[in-house]
Amino acid sequence: MNAHQTKTVVTGGAGFIGSHLIERLLAAGDDVVTLDNMSTGDARNLDDAKAVSDSDDGGTLTIVDGSILDRQTLDQLIDGADRVFHLAAAVGVRLIVDEPLAGLRTNIHGTENVLDACLAHGAQLLLASTSEIYGKNTSDSLNEDSDRILGSPLLSRWTYAAAKGIDEAFAHAYFTEFGLSVSIVRLFNTVGPRQTGRYGMVVPQLVGQAMRGEPLTVYGDGMQTRCFSAVQDVVPAMIRIQENPETVGRAFNLGGAHEISIFELAERIIHLAGSESEIRLVPYEEAYSAGFEDMRRRVPDNSRARSVIGFEPTTSIDEIILGVMNYLSGRIPAVGA
Repeated sequence: MNAHQTKTVVTGGAGFIGSHLIERLLAAGDDVVTLDNMSTGDARNLDDAKAVSDSDDGGTLTIVDGSILDRQTLDQLIDGADRVFHLAAAVGVRLIVDEPLAGLRTNIHGTENVLDACLAHGAQLLLASTSEIYGKNTSDSLNEDSDRILGSPLLSRWTYAAAKGIDEAFAHAYFTEFGLSVSIVRLFNTVGPRQTGRYGMVVPQLVGQAMRGEPLTVYGDGMQTRCFSAVQDVVPAMIRIQENPETVGRAFNLGGAHEISIFELAERIIHLAGSESEIRLVPYEEAYSAGFEDMRRRVPDNSRARSVIGFEPTTSIDEIILGVMNYLSGRIPAVGA
């Protein structure tokens, strides 16, 4: 590695978003080290990144199978790093509900380890957070200063939101007390190729059902709304935020521009897939457990990111659906096969 190349560490790099991020970093010439324990990631997600790394123009890629709970490994990897993108987390509603303790440990203790290692080795940090931290706040558009409205801490549905809020508080405290260069992005329902429905991610789950000719399972009454964002819009914005000194110590929403109900989403998926599937409404208590709560509405205000880095999500919901459909087409048997 020559003296002018950037060494970048990505935690959770074998995940859906992390793998797209790594490809872009490698193409820009970064030497990238990724740490992932493959609990929700998949080594195959990095196949395209390996191809970029093997090209004459790409930076080098080192893949380490390990956990952010292992402080010694983190120290070794972050030593000499210029910057860290921290994406490793327990993610997905299904996983959070089924394994709340593991999620808390990963999302809180793991993040503190990353912060400590970045501080010890002078690396800049981008912390990936989530729109989940806003909880049940159904405001017309959520800005970075909007109130957090969470349910009972005894309901596992809210442990992820609580843990990620603590992550942000930790990060901001490291900034204010120790001067750590850290920026935060709050991601709103990011979707794209390599995302699976395994942990309750709604778009790939519904697309997979439509492509298999199965009923599309929509929870509750289907009138809950979200704004889905394309990974190809979000990843470049994450990098620009990390590289802009105006973002240090601040949080930035990164979300889609079009609000859509989950029922309407299912209808669009059926139409675009040319599927004869029906939509089946499933009560939350049947899908998860008694006492499960969901957010009726979640709409981002992207004004801060627009002002500072020029963020403008341009990918339509149909383009997002078709991208997932194209990715899954080689992985799902044709209907009737």
